[in-house]
Formats: sequence, structure tokens, C-alpha cells
Amino acid sequence: MNRRQLLPLFGAALCAAACAATVVALPSAARAQGAGASGAQGAAAHPVRVGEINSYTGLPAFTIPYRQGWQLAVEEVNAGGGLLGGRRLEVVSRDDAGKPDDAVRVAQELLSSEKVDLLAGTYFSHIGLAVADFAARNKVPFVAAEPLTDAITWSKGNRYTFRLRPSTYMQAAMLVEEAAKLPAKRWATVAPNYEYGQSAVGWFRQLLKEKRPDVEFVAEQWPAQGKLEAGPTVQALAAANPEAIFNVTFGADLAKFVREGEGRGLFRNRKVVSLLTGEPEYLEPMKDEAPEGWIVTGYPVEQIDTPAHKAFRDAYQARFKDLPKLGSVVGYATMKAIAAAVEKAGSTDPEKLVEALAGLTIDSPFGRVVFRASDHQATMGAYVGTTAVKDGRGTLTGWRYADGAAYLPSDEAVKALRPAP
Repeated sequence: MNRRQLLPLFGAALCAAACAATVVALPSAARAQGAGASGAQGAAAHPVRVGEINSYTGLPAFTIPYRQGWQLAVEEVNAGGGLLGGRRLEVVSRDDAGKPDDAVRVAQELLSSEKVDLLAGTYFSHIGLAVADFAARNKVPFVAAEPLTDAITWSKGNRYTFRLRPSTYMQAAMLVEEAAKLPAKRWATVAPNYEYGQSAVGWFRQLLKEKRPDVEFVAEQWPAQGKLEAGPTVQALAAANPEAIFNVTFGADLAKFVREGEGRGLFRNRKVVSLLTGEPEYLEPMKDEAPEGWIVTGYPVEQIDTPAHKAFRDAYQARFKDLPKLGSVVGYATMKAIAAAVEKAGSTDPEKLVEALAGLTIDSPFGRVVFRASDHQATMGAYVGTTAVKDGRGTLTGWRYADGAAYLPSDEAVKALRPAP
């Protein structure tokens, strides 16, 4: 066995300490069956290599479950015989340290030194945009797993970039459906001051005003991501006396905002509509301090009983002894989509992979997903529900699955949003 085959799956601590490459290349018993010796050696010598980039040290609550999700997908693909007649799927993973420059640097290293066939991953929107630009300049396919900015598929979209998760536009549209039903006319917003937060607030304001011309936005707060000063933020929002609040903070910022807001009575007799808050990554750490009655996008992992989701949840639990998080679904579906694209293309040629990804249909734990040819946005949806506390921890009630296909502009409308090829 060569060195690459002997590398273990690096733990989070090692990744945090060294930001080194993680290589996942699991041998397949099925690959060896029915193949001649020379054919098996050739397949083993030329795996399908994916260069994966993400903010593992910067946001482990999401990215560690995400990594476990794609690891599960890689294991399933290789146990099923690999790709293209026996080539194993291999992932070389790098940490971007939460910095666009670092992401571009490791993308170049993955391409030139590790000889990856395509790129995948990223979490933060500004990092996703940087890697998308790199992909376009170097003509290498990039499957953006998590970054939610609409620019990645619209204003700055390119031939080589595809995105899996529902965008800020899509999730804002899902939440606006519920927000428009509220009697509130005076709204305030709080969001991290970078591409994702700016995009989410912009679309929420526009879409809500289209449905409810009588609403007005009376205050906005723009804390730096990861550096929210909860006291002043809550005080400024309360001073504006809004009837409802649109929140886009997440992670540690969300927990601080919830705790300070509850303590100061900001949420008393006010509805809160909140992006991402219903995801287990962010809801569970707050335990019995989780907010109640917020309208959110999220993931009610224990309550979804569709056959596809149950099969994924059971396999994930068996492998990692834990329930999946939303990141787990994203990582799993990302690698399954890449495997499907390689099979459809019948090759790892970059241009053939791009052609295969455009219009690609996959079965995900959330159901069927299509990567639209018009803008390279996948139709994966999100769950919309209301937060509650049950048995000392946050959960979702009254939820529904919002199919992403219903919250996207038409192919014709996309022409005005996306640069000409």
C-alpha cells in the first residue's frame, strides 16, 4: 500500500493544529471482484480525487458534522465498487482558516500538487466567492457545498461553479411567506456584516415589501461576524421599538444574542423570524435557553420519517454514534452529487464534468435535487418551523419542507441576474 492509502482520517484536533491535508481513500472489496490484476492496479493508481476546502477550525459546530457526512458518502461509493469501473473516490481536505486568501492558496496547492480533479466545499460566502473565481480562472469544476450568497450563482456566477444548499434568496423567500402573515408593520434586522448577512437582509426586505407594502424597517444592526457585542446590539434594537425582528446571526453570536435579548425583554411580545436558527448545530448548544416561538429555517432531524432520510440517519448513527446535523446532510449530498457527476460524465475531464453537473439529478436525504442548468443552483430545500423547548433542549414544531424549486426565479429571469457565458 502506498503512503496515501495508509493515512488515517485526521481528527478535528489535528486539523486545527496543523491545517494539514486529510485524505479519505477507502478500499472497496467490490472493486477487486471481477477485475483483472492489471485493471485493479490501474484503478488503484488513478483514484478520482476531490480537493475539499472548508473552515474546520473556524466553525467546527457545522464543519465537523459536514466532514462526517462526506466521509460516509465516500465510504458508500467505494464500498459499492467505486467510480468509472473501479476507481476509488478520494478526498484531499484542507482548512481555509476562515480567510479567502488562504482558501485560494490551498486551492492552487490542491490543483497543482495534489492533482485533484475538481474542488468542493467552503462555508463562508466570501470564501466561496473567492474559490469560485479561482475555479473560473483555472477552468476546474467547483461544487460549493454551503456558502449561501446569491452572487455565487447569479451576479458572479460562472461556468465552473455549482451550489448545493438553498441560497439566501431562497431561504429569505421561505421565511417571507410566514413573515407576511404576521400583523407586524415595524421591522428591525440584525445580521453579520459580510456578504451572507448583507444578502439575506437585502432579499428579506425586498421580498417582504413586495408582499406587504405597508411594512417599514425601523432599525438595523450589523455586528462583525463572530464579534457580536450583545448588550449594545440588543439595546439599539429595543430603542427602535420594532414589532418584529429578522435575525441572521448564527453560532456563538446567536447564543449571545438570544441570552441578552431574553434577559432584556427584547423578544417579549415581538415575533422573531430567523435564518438557520432551527439547525441542530446552533439550536442544540443553547439547551433550555433556546428561543421559543421563533419562525426559522432548520432541520428537525429526529422527526423526519421519509424512507430516504431514515436510511441516511440510520447509516450516519451507525457510523458515528450520533444523530446527523444539517452539515452532515450537506457534506453527504455534496459528495454523492460529485460521484453522480463523474459517472454521468464517464470521465474526470473538467469540461465533461461541468456538462454533467448542469442539469444533474440526485437523490438526497431530503429527496430529489436538481442542479439547474440555467444558474447551477440546486433545488435542495429547507425545513421551516417554529422553535420550542422540549425535554430541556431546542426543537422545531409545526414544520414543513419547503422545496427549493418553488423558491427560485424562472430560467428566463435568471438571464438578467447572471453574466452572459
